[in-house]
Amino acid sequence: MKNISLKVKENDELMKFLIENLPGKNRNNIKSLLKNGQILVNGVRTSQFNHKLVINDEVLVSASRITEENLQGIKIVYEDDDIVAIEKPEGMLSIATDKEREKTAYNIVKEYIKAKNPNEKLFIVHRLDRGTSGVMIFAKTEGMQQVLQTNWQNFVKERKYVAVVEGRVEKDRDTLISYLKENSAMVTFSSLTEIEGSKKAITHYEVLKRSRGYSLVEADIETGRKNQIRVHMQSIGHSIIGDKKYGAKTNPLRRLGLHARTIVFKHPRTNKILSFETKIPTRFSAMFKVSK
Repeated sequence: MKNISLKVKENDELMKFLIENLPGKNRNNIKSLLKNGQILVNGVRTSQFNHKLVINDEVLVSASRITEENLQGIKIVYEDDDIVAIEKPEGMLSIATDKEREKTAYNIVKEYIKAKNPNEKLFIVHRLDRGTSGVMIFAKTEGMQQVLQTNWQNFVKERKYVAVVEGRVEKDRDTLISYLKENSAMVTFSSLTEIEGSKKAITHYEVLKRSRGYSLVEADIETGRKNQIRVHMQSIGHSIIGDKKYGAKTNPLRRLGLHARTIVFKHPRTNKILSFETKIPTRFSAMFKVSK
């Protein structure tokens, strides 16, 4: 079986549309395709047989089964001919290092797209720290990679993270502005005044919940500097849990308490605004069941 691409010509339900357009497949065959992640609507894997289709939707019937085991904890959030958006689990590297070359988000997603089309390639656009979970975007062509990396600030309209930080943050919301620079020990530090080699960083934050010893914070970053949220939260005395590098004294979840929750993104080719949003990790929320 080869990949089959279908264009929707009138509003319909997914199952009815597939039965009509896949003459060799019966209802049970199509249920298997849905269950195995082989049906994509506008680049998004869809398993609901009653999913509503509208005119000009694109339905792809993939030749390859995609299982959770193949993706090793990665979730595909969006996919089209130009980009792939994923949700990366915590503890996984974005790209290879000297110590880890196989189990990286890049390698796993590359194998995933090659399973569908051996000629497809994958290019890194940005990265998340190993301990940070959440939304990442890859490019499928070198041209798209260059466009995104050169004009990242123009195409990304919003980037929001959620973080569990130590202590009760007093202000409900605030904006942190400083200059960040990495020292010879690969540790980023913050300065209120500009110094040679530093880059301006702007973080807006809002406290979502508080408990006796911790706060759940949403951070909206205007600039995407290395370790920006981690350094900024440390600078106001509220290090992210599990972040020993930037001053954390506790690690209640045995992970870095940082999750890239949302990217609102203007597609460079179609100019459509896409919003990739993930849920706040349940382990984060569980710390604030009895909030104050």
